[in-house]
Amino acid sequence: MKKLFCFRSLIIVIVAALVLYVQACKKDKDGSPDVEAGNPVAESLTPSTASGGTLLTLTGTGLGDMRKIVFDKDSVPAPFQSTLNTENAIIFRVPDTVSGGLQNIVLTNSAGKQLLVPFTGLAFPSVTSVSNYNFVAGTELTLRGNNLETVSKVVLNNSTDEATVISKSKKQLVIKMPATTTARTALNITNFTGTTTTTQEFVNLDLAFKIFTDDYAAGFENDSWGDAAFISTAEFKTGTRSLGKKYAKANWHLIGIANWWPGVDQDPAYKYLTVWVKGASKDYSLYITTDKTTTGGWDDFPEPNKINVPANVWTYFKIPLSTLKLWAEGTPFKQIGFRIKGPDAQDETFYIDDLLLVK
Repeated sequence: MKKLFCFRSLIIVIVAALVLYVQACKKDKDGSPDVEAGNPVAESLTPSTASGGTLLTLTGTGLGDMRKIVFDKDSVPAPFQSTLNTENAIIFRVPDTVSGGLQNIVLTNSAGKQLLVPFTGLAFPSVTSVSNYNFVAGTELTLRGNNLETVSKVVLNNSTDEATVISKSKKQLVIKMPATTTARTALNITNFTGTTTTTQEFVNLDLAFKIFTDDYAAGFENDSWGDAAFISTAEFKTGTRSLGKKYAKANWHLIGIANWWPGVDQDPAYKYLTVWVKGASKDYSLYITTDKTTTGGWDDFPEPNKINVPANVWTYFKIPLSTLKLWAEGTPFKQIGFRIKGPDAQDETFYIDDLLLVK
């Protein structure tokens, strides 16, 4: 009987120890400071004005048990590591999606007690993608990015020419481009916080050297290998038409365009070749070649002239003429094309639009 009592006592002790261990593990499972939720008080926030990604330091008392941080303008949450908290300090970053202007940072602890700290968000406009890079006066462009809802002005860089804002939201801005004598330009976009200049550059079609836009430019004509290139009204990036070409299986065709007279002279005023290309059923490489790329004419695959074309989407290419071998064997060239190796598996169709030389 005594042995049974001792055995039961031992089991009770073991179970009690396990319960205490599990409770201790639960209490410290996220590595947060082992403190009670108190009455949080803020002393200083450094810096108190900042943009997305900036590291903030809040000092005060009762800060060690914070579980949630939200910037209250548009309710933007801020991720943070509770293991870095102390009773007197907490560090966290301004979220990239913070809204601009005066607002409160709301910190909430495990007991539901909140601390409101004044903060001014800097939310400069940013553009990550555009509907098109080419324009004429009156073209509407859609810009996508962030902090676009308070945009008040869009001006062509290094000019006073101002675009018209058609519509705006936090993630999207629609503008109408003005008449301008600028050949190629970024955009200066101003919102509540300030002004930023886009990394994207936009091309004035009226001031570019056109090879193909909605049709062959004056003096240019089809010069494709195999099946002739065709004008498509079903696929286009700008205007209403593009130039399509079926590349027959295993025939190594090319989209060819010729200007037999006077040809295309090399002109140092032009800096880029730009073109939109719609890819085929899978990723391929195309080679931009001319009759002056090599001594053998345009029957070649020059590596400096290779472009990698993703499947089934329109992709914009802006290539410095300094790297392209368009006039390697003299000037002018009279033929330019897009050549392919293969295709080996099946026929493939590509489309090009707005083939230009740009100043």
